[in-house]
Amino acid sequence: MAWFHGASQSTTPSSATGVLLVNLGTPTAPTAGPIRRYLGQFLGDRRVVEACPAYWYPLLYGPILTFRPRRTAKLYQAIWTDEGSPLLVHSRRLATAMQARLGNPESIRVELAMTYGEPSMPEAIRKLQEAGVKKLVVLPLYPQYSGSTTGAVWDALAKELRMWRRVPELHFIADYHDAPAYIAALAASVRAAWDRHGRSHLVLSNHGIPVKYVELGDPYQAQVERTTALLTAALGLAPDEYSGCFQSRFGPTIWLQPYTDDRLLELVGQGVKAVTIVTPSFAVDCLETIEEIGVASRAKFLAAGGDTFTLVSPLNESDGHVEALAAVLAGAGVTVPARP
Repeated sequence: MAWFHGASQSTTPSSATGVLLVNLGTPTAPTAGPIRRYLGQFLGDRRVVEACPAYWYPLLYGPILTFRPRRTAKLYQAIWTDEGSPLLVHSRRLATAMQARLGNPESIRVELAMTYGEPSMPEAIRKLQEAGVKKLVVLPLYPQYSGSTTGAVWDALAKELRMWRRVPELHFIADYHDAPAYIAALAASVRAAWDRHGRSHLVLSNHGIPVKYVELGDPYQAQVERTTALLTAALGLAPDEYSGCFQSRFGPTIWLQPYTDDRLLELVGQGVKAVTIVTPSFAVDCLETIEEIGVASRAKFLAAGGDTFTLVSPLNESDGHVEALAAVLAGAGVTVPARP
C-alpha cells in the first residue's frame, strides 16, 4: 500500500506551472438537502466559527442545520440560473478566461477549487498533479485576507499536499487588497455604473467578520480600510461622498460595523436619496451580492425613502478582473504572456 500518491509516469507532457484559483463554495442545488450538506461543511470549519465545539456543534447539528437550510433554499432558488449557482458559474467563467489569458495549458495550467463543496480541493489539486506541475501558485479569490476565508484555503491545501509524493514549489498569494490593477478594475467598474446611472453616494459594502477575530490579530479590517482608501482616492471622492460598511453577519456575536443596512438607513435620514453600492471583498456574484444586497438591502433603502439604488456587480469574469489577477500572478513569479 502506498502512503503517498504521485502522477503516473505515463502522463501527458508536464505543465511547468499550475495556477489554482480557490473560492468559498456553494450548494450543488437550491434545495434543503444539498444546502444542509454545504452549511455543515462550511459552518463546521473551526476557521469559520471559532467557538468551543462543545457549545457550537450541538447548535450547528441541531437547530441550525434543521431549520436554516429550508429558509436558505428559498433565497438560493430566487437567484439560481440555468447553469447553476451564480458563484460557481462566474468562478468557472473566470477560470476559463484566466486560462485563455495565460496561454497554453501545457505551460500554465489553471484549475478551480472550492474550499467547501465542488469542485473540491482534492479533485483540483490532483488534476494539477496529473498534469505534472512542478510549481503551484495558489490564488484564493479573496482580495483581503481573513483567517476565516484565506486561512481555510491554506488548511485545505496543506491537507491535500501532505499526500503528494513529490511536493511542488509553492507560492501562496495571501491577499491582493492593494494591488494597483485590482484597484484600477474596481474604479473602472464604479465609473462605468456612474456613466450609465449617474453619480451618487458610494457605499462600499464588504463581508463582515466577528470583531473578536480582529482583536486576535486578523488583518482583514485593516486591509478593507486600505482598499477603501485606495479606491476612493482613485475615484477622487471626498470623505462625505462615500461610506464603508460590512454585511452578512451571522449569529449573536458582534461583527465589524457599521452594518450595511444600518448605514443605508442613516444615509436616507441624512437626506441621501441615491446610492451606488460596490462590494470590493467579493470577487464574483453570489447569494450575498445578488440577494442580500441587490434584493433585501435595496428594498429596505427604497422603503425608507431612498429613490435610486445602483448595484455595481463584482468584477466576475470581466476583462478588467482577468488583467488584475494576471498582474497579481506576475507579481508572484508567473510568466504572464503579453496582452494580445
